[in-house]
Amino acid sequence: MGITILLGTFLVFVIIGIPLCYSLGASAAAYFIIAKPAFMGIFAQRIWSGSCSYVLIALPLFILAGELMNSGGITRRILNFSLYLVRPIRGGLGEVNVIASMIFGGITGSSVADTSAIGSVLVPEMERARYHKGFSAGVTVASSTMGMIIPPSIPMLLYAMVSGASVGSLFLAGLIPGILIGVSQMTLVWMISKKRGYHPEPTPFDRSDFVKTAKDGILALLMPVIIVLSVSLGIATASESAGVAVLYAALLGFFVYRELEMGQLREILKKTVLSSSAVMFVVGFSTIYVWILSVEQVPATVGSFLLNLDVDRIWILLLLDLVILLVGTFVDVAPAILLLCPILLPVMRGIGVGELQFGAIMITGLAIGLVTPPVGMCLNACNKICRMSITDPDAGIRQSQACSFHPVG
Repeated sequence: MGITILLGTFLVFVIIGIPLCYSLGASAAAYFIIAKPAFMGIFAQRIWSGSCSYVLIALPLFILAGELMNSGGITRRILNFSLYLVRPIRGGLGEVNVIASMIFGGITGSSVADTSAIGSVLVPEMERARYHKGFSAGVTVASSTMGMIIPPSIPMLLYAMVSGASVGSLFLAGLIPGILIGVSQMTLVWMISKKRGYHPEPTPFDRSDFVKTAKDGILALLMPVIIVLSVSLGIATASESAGVAVLYAALLGFFVYRELEMGQLREILKKTVLSSSAVMFVVGFSTIYVWILSVEQVPATVGSFLLNLDVDRIWILLLLDLVILLVGTFVDVAPAILLLCPILLPVMRGIGVGELQFGAIMITGLAIGLVTPPVGMCLNACNKICRMSITDPDAGIRQSQACSFHPVG
């Protein structure tokens, strides 16, 4: 009866439009009130204990580092540096979009932040360069998925909290898949751009501009290198490296580029608090929900059922991949990790898949969900920038013929 109340009330709350994190909390409260009233005191205790994790200290710090980058001019310099990186292959703004997402995602660890920061600068530039508006939006959204795969990654921090896996090892586990995705996207974008005539005409090489752009770009590139190496080599924890990222972004913004001002800090901190609070609500309510599932023996039942199937383990792995993709289509990344990991990780261990490999599989699969309707958080972020309807692919699109090479101002 208890599990019926939990799942039934959750579905009802979601159907009537209550946000997912509040649906999790409300259905958990209904479970305690109706099925286990004597345990009602555990409700607040489990929410607090789920949110009180040392690993989660890194979450608001990485978000703050991303906000400092946007306001301090680091994002724009990454874009200009990326223009020079693709110039030898006569690449255009499409390839720049992918490379900038790889670099930016390796600093903030958030795909939605990647979409908002890179898209707000590059999508208007791509439109002015006569790129197809739908193509511009598609490249921006697809490339931003690397933000949660290439380390550091906020979803990896959540996964480490639930699974107990090493954060540094997880960062390294996501590095190769993230780079492979980036290279494949660059290849596809290059082929489409060549076919549609988006590649820029050759322009004279300006040595002084290249030196200045390269110097600024290398300073920005040092941030993800410092973060990943410090965590992977055991020099610093994930939280300490996040603090270093904030300090580094602040130093660049205030003293090197001199585009950050003290008056901007209030708005930057406000955005950081709001973004972090939203994630912490999800973590807290998901924790109590998962605890109830464990009490009701749901993970053990699901694991026993799958492991007792008389099929090769590759089919179980493919089935779980499909489950992750489907859940990612409808559920945001944070609650999906917190809900699926306790259920699926024991099954993966049972078929010989370690927590690091499963972490890479889960986070990559959920990244696809960020660009898949109906939820698609990256789609919604890009929708606000492009002002295109998610359901109507032809809305606001205009034809394009060529693009010209010029730094993003």
